[in-house]
Amino acid sequence: MNEQSDPTTPVPGPAPVPTAAESVAGEAARGPRGRTSASVRGVVRDLLDLRSDPLPKMSRPRWLAWLPHVVLVYLAVSLRFLTVDQLHNHYGLNGTPVQWLSLLVGVSIVVAVRWPMAGFWLGLTAAGLIAWAIHDHVGQGQTWPWLPAGIFGFAPVLLLVALRVRPPVTIGAVFVAIAFTGLAEGFFKPEHSGTSAPGAILLFGFTGLLGYALRATRLARTKLVEQETLTEEERARRTLLEERSRIARELHDVVAHHMSVISIQAQVAPYLVENPSEELKENLAGIRANAVEALTELRRVLGVLRSEHGDESADLHHPQPTLAELGGLVDNVRAAGLEVTTEIAGIRRPLSPGVELTAYRIVQEALSNCLRHAPGARVEVGIAYGPRELHLCVANSAPTRAVPPSIGAGHGLLGMRERAGMLGGELAAGPRPGGGYEVSAVLPMDPVAPSGVVPAETKEKDV
Repeated sequence: MNEQSDPTTPVPGPAPVPTAAESVAGEAARGPRGRTSASVRGVVRDLLDLRSDPLPKMSRPRWLAWLPHVVLVYLAVSLRFLTVDQLHNHYGLNGTPVQWLSLLVGVSIVVAVRWPMAGFWLGLTAAGLIAWAIHDHVGQGQTWPWLPAGIFGFAPVLLLVALRVRPPVTIGAVFVAIAFTGLAEGFFKPEHSGTSAPGAILLFGFTGLLGYALRATRLARTKLVEQETLTEEERARRTLLEERSRIARELHDVVAHHMSVISIQAQVAPYLVENPSEELKENLAGIRANAVEALTELRRVLGVLRSEHGDESADLHHPQPTLAELGGLVDNVRAAGLEVTTEIAGIRRPLSPGVELTAYRIVQEALSNCLRHAPGARVEVGIAYGPRELHLCVANSAPTRAVPPSIGAGHGLLGMRERAGMLGGELAAGPRPGGGYEVSAVLPMDPVAPSGVVPAETKEKDV
């Protein structure tokens, strides 16, 4: 039988592709030499990567956002004409090649603005072509292979590279440029020409360090801004959650009172009717059982919330404040040094406990903000009882003393908006035209959950 037709002969297949973990394990097994080889391959790969990486605009000031790009274009045009002048007047070159070579020097800078490595190789190519063109025209003491304008024209290209690539790639780029200079002088240097190697080493090394420092500063500033944004968002989220937990605890005291009344009424109702039917007794017993179960759930949720805020244990059994206690709140603020006036319009009447508590907390938080952010200001507190809505307004004039710095200022508005939205009301806050600040809210007398908002009882169970 032919060997090729033998079914027992193994057929060679494609080699298995190693996974990322296997590749890492292989590099670790090869030791420092293997890791160094991989690092060098990565640097070479990045040096040959011609992908687009546009130079970012300046963030501040905005009207100078394109200033670096304008300066680089102006520099490219200036170096183009300077190269033409030096090739013509110092090295005696004329004709179309001079125009094209000088144009290549300027174009390399413009290209490096968007494609850093492409501009790098283009600038190095331009330097090589110019060195070859002037080789036979170099006089006594004239520099070679770099023109005086050429060495300073390549520095911006190297800086643009260092601003956009990793530090090892920057080192590689500087090494390639210096190696190009050393090899050219070592093998092709004309007689009586001056050396440009020391200047190239100093200038390119300094440019690489400058680009690395600027890149590190930009990255650090970007990370700092990102971290500050995340910290601010986290602080606002935590403030909102704490305010919701506080609202839930206060709602317990409001709702639990009514549930207790329902339970007691359902318990005594059969005794208020002569010969109540069994069906009535059964329904009232069911009502009482549901009320007691709801109270149990409310207390369980409240226990969890209060266990997370042990510092509030002294206020657990205090009654929730209402607008009837507004006078004491205003007196406390006056004692702290603010001039506060109050005005109440409309027929004053008791409101539902939720509206009373929300209105009191909004006024309380607004006055606290006045104490923190408007020392020495005059404050006006207005409350208007309408037919269907309660209007609140707390306005202050401009502060008369220096405002102390406050971390996280403005988060109190989150809690006020949360409370107003819970009742289906609205809250607005902002600076006044003549100076100062104003907080105004409109709360419905009969709160109805707005569209898309979960009712308060359900919210409390979720919290």
